[in-house]
Amino acid sequence: MPPLLEAQHVRKVYKGGGGLLGADTTQTVAVDDFTLAIDGDTPSFTTIAGESGSGKTTIARMLLGMQPPTAGTVRYRGMDIGSMTKEQRRTFRQDVQAIFQDPFEVYNPFYKIDHILTTPIEKFGLASSAQQAAEQIDEALRTVGLRPEETLGRYPHQLSGGQRQRITIARALLLKPKLIIADEPVSMVDASLRATILANLHKLYTDFGISFIYITHDLTTAYQVSDKIVVLYHGTVAEAGTVEQVIKDPKHPYTRELIHSIPVPDPGNAWIEGAIEEKDTEVTEAVIGGCRYAPRCAHADERCGQMPPLYRLEDGRVASCVLYDKQEALADGDLTRIIGTTHKQSE
Repeated sequence: MPPLLEAQHVRKVYKGGGGLLGADTTQTVAVDDFTLAIDGDTPSFTTIAGESGSGKTTIARMLLGMQPPTAGTVRYRGMDIGSMTKEQRRTFRQDVQAIFQDPFEVYNPFYKIDHILTTPIEKFGLASSAQQAAEQIDEALRTVGLRPEETLGRYPHQLSGGQRQRITIARALLLKPKLIIADEPVSMVDASLRATILANLHKLYTDFGISFIYITHDLTTAYQVSDKIVVLYHGTVAEAGTVEQVIKDPKHPYTRELIHSIPVPDPGNAWIEGAIEEKDTEVTEAVIGGCRYAPRCAHADERCGQMPPLYRLEDGRVASCVLYDKQEALADGDLTRIIGTTHKQSE
């Protein structure tokens, strides 16, 4: 049986503005040769992490069918999502839901928030009566920690950002999806509410068997909720494996830089122990055309003139770095076998 959702060697290139003759003069490769599949039977919680401009949101938008890939394919249950029929797309929309960064953008300010909850029930025929619909909405709101009597009947501006985001989570839950793609869902929410919302998402994973692709730049929250993690740098995979492996013992120089840039909440000890080496290697044009991290890497040498493949390390993870060129290369770049479906154990 094909995966629920898969990206097969997808590439996304954005072309720049034209010159005097109107021809495109620049292009930006946002995502380059990314492959990943999400199983439809066994739930998983996978983080795609990286700094701004790394390509993570572009991947999310391609997986949701909001942007077509320049090359490669995105498939839902074996079907290219760009050529699905109306009925197939309807099923896809029910199985694969999204939670976006800004919860206010999904609301029409002229409608009470009830509208965002009743619309999917009506559109997908989820209830046979008004009473059943009300019961489903009540249950979904309570699942995400909201009291229906204090929530329904209000306009979006009358709710906090955290409440609005939890309502969008409740809306997704109403559809009983197989997968939720959450793009920076807590980045615009007060810090005091982030833990609550992340707990809501993890509850949907553990209690309802919903898979997640969690898009974030925040490795701290990624570690809290994820099983596996993919670290992106300039549109390519730098490292991938379990969160325990990657966060506690990063192998790729870029992942180390990300980890060591996380502040430690300890007065007088502002940063995680261990410093990033200063780069003292001259970066040639060949290096710049190869590994994208080479201009920032202290370990760059002539081998970096070509983009390194993903090497399979002894602990099962992969890293795209010439430091591991003695290891076996991942033949097709497919992360599916690396990003498995094992639940993270509760601590």
